[in-house]
Order: sequence, then C-alpha cells, then structure tokens
Amino acid sequence: MTTSIPAPPFTEAAPGRRLERAAAALTAHGFTVEILDDAAAARTRVRELIPEGAGVFTAASETLRLSGIDEDINGSGRYDAVKPRILAMDRATRTDEIRRLCAAPDVVVGSVHAVTETGSLVVASGSGSQLPGYSGGAARAIWIAGAQKVVPDLSTALRRVEDHCLPLENARALKAYGTPSAVNRLLILNAEYQPGRGTVLLLRESIGF
Repeated sequence: MTTSIPAPPFTEAAPGRRLERAAAALTAHGFTVEILDDAAAARTRVRELIPEGAGVFTAASETLRLSGIDEDINGSGRYDAVKPRILAMDRATRTDEIRRLCAAPDVVVGSVHAVTETGSLVVASGSGSQLPGYSGGAARAIWIAGAQKVVPDLSTALRRVEDHCLPLENARALKAYGTPSAVNRLLILNAEYQPGRGTVLLLRESIGF
C-alpha cells in the first residue's frame, strides 16, 4: 500500500524559523532582507525606504493593494508615480513610452509568488510588465512577501505558482479585465548582482496570493 503525501498548505504562514532561514539565504545571495511583523509595518517601512519625488512603478499585486502600499505610492502625491501616468496614456500611440517607463523606474515595488528557503525569489507574470524592473531595469527594487509564500525549495515554488497562485490570479483577471491569466513569463531571482539594490520585506503574517 502506498501513502500519498499531501500538497503543501500554500496558504499557511511559515513559522519564524523558516522565515529566518529564507532571510539568511537571501542575504547570502546579496539581497537586503528585513523580517517585519505585518503589512502595517511594511507600509511604514516602504515610506521610509523611498525618497520623496522618486519615480516609482508599482507592479500589480494583491499584497500592495491589501496593505495600502499601492494607494500610498500612486495616490499620495509624494512620489512621481508611474502607474497613474501610464494609465492615462493612449496604448495605441504611446506603447514605447509606456514600455520604457515600466522597465526603468527609479524604484519598482511589488511582491513575488514564492520565496525559497534556499534564497530565491520566484515571480510569474501574464504580461511581463514588471519583470524588466525586477530583474535589473529599476535602480532599486522592493518586494513585500507574506509568510505563506515561503517554501522549502525551487520545485515547491514552481508548484505554488501553478497550483495555488494561477487559479487565484485567473479568477481576479477574469473579474477585473474579462480575460484569463496565464504563466506566460517566469522570473527566478537567484541572487542580487548589485548589493543594496534589492530589498525583501518578509512578513510574519499572510497577505496576498
């Protein structure tokens, strides 16, 4: 008789020891990592990290929306927010300008779909609009990740993307845009080449997908 192994509970917040393991591995790979209690603390920390007037692009993210960080950046007037600018542009005639604004802001802020205890960040995308900034186009990147996104290794991270995140994002996209989502592009950040560029705010609570 064989015993099946249950799938990991991808909604369950990782305990402190696993957060610390992931933080240590990410730090060893060149990321700056802070473990914070909750989304409120992350919201305060993001305000401290981004200088007033900086050009900031916020990637589509339930974590940013639910935490209030998206509104802080795009609606406060404190920053040169990229998202409101591109939403006001004609996509048929200003596609190149939109692409450049998204690809190389001063700061990109978003989340990831998985953080591994071996020190990698995994991001899936349908359009890919956030990936150039994440991978190196932005002068600085800040990622906020809930504790439920911490997984043991890369194979589990990829399974989390397909089995957990995609169905939730697909439902959101259908409701918001009337079109389904897909994992059209996948970015794996195994290390940060430029020390100090990439900051990961790991939360002790669960938030987002």
